[in-house]
Amino acid sequence: MTQNLGKPAGLADPHDLDLFEFARSGRQAAGVVRVSQLPRMLNEVPAEAPDRDTAFTWQAEGATQPELQDDGTEGPQPYLRLAIHGAAWLECQRCLTPYKQAFNVDATYRIVNTEAEAEEFPLDEDEVDVIVGSTQFDLVDLIEEELLLSLPLVPKHDVCPEVHESLVSGVAGAEGEGDEAAEDEAEEGGEPDRPNPFAALEALKGGLKKDGPDGKKH
Repeated sequence: MTQNLGKPAGLADPHDLDLFEFARSGRQAAGVVRVSQLPRMLNEVPAEAPDRDTAFTWQAEGATQPELQDDGTEGPQPYLRLAIHGAAWLECQRCLTPYKQAFNVDATYRIVNTEAEAEEFPLDEDEVDVIVGSTQFDLVDLIEEELLLSLPLVPKHDVCPEVHESLVSGVAGAEGEGDEAAEDEAEEGGEPDRPNPFAALEALKGGLKKDGPDGKKH
C-alpha cells in the first residue's frame, strides 16, 4: 500500500474518519505524519534542533469481537489498534542541548458511543484504553495525544556530550579549586535545587490521559 503524508490509500481524510465503520469493516490504514502537522508536539521540539520536522509512521486497524451487551445478548464490540513509530528532537535537561528521542507506541482501544459508557469502563484495565468514537473522528489528534503521553518525564541523553556550564560551579577559589569542584559536581551529577520544569507537563499529561480532547480514557 502506498501512502502520502497522513492520507493513506483507502482513507480519504484521517482528520474525518467514521471510526465505527472503520472497525465494523475491519479496515486497515497506514500513513506518515510530520511534527509540523502536530502543533502541541512541535512545541516540545527545541528551536535549535537539527531537524524540527521529523516524521512518524502510523498504522491503524479496526476490528470487532463479540461481547455481552446490556440487554443480555451478544453483539460486536468495535476496537481500534494504533501503532506509531518515529523520533523527535527534545532538549536534554542535563546538558541543555537537543537529542533525538525514539517513540514506539502500540495501543488498543475499545470504542464506545458516549462519555457515560467510557466512564463505566474499569480503570484497572492495563491492555485496553477507551475512546469515544464518532463518524468524524480525528485520528491525527489521537496520534498526537499518544506521542505527548509517551514523552519522557525528564528528557535526557543516555550519555551527555558535555555538562552545561550552568549546572557546574564556575567560581574558582584557590588555584585549581574551581576546576576540581566542577569535575566533582559533574561526576556526581550534581545540580542546584530548582523547580521541576516538567511538573506542569506531567499534570497536562495526566489530564490528557484521564480525559483527552477526543474523549479517550486512559
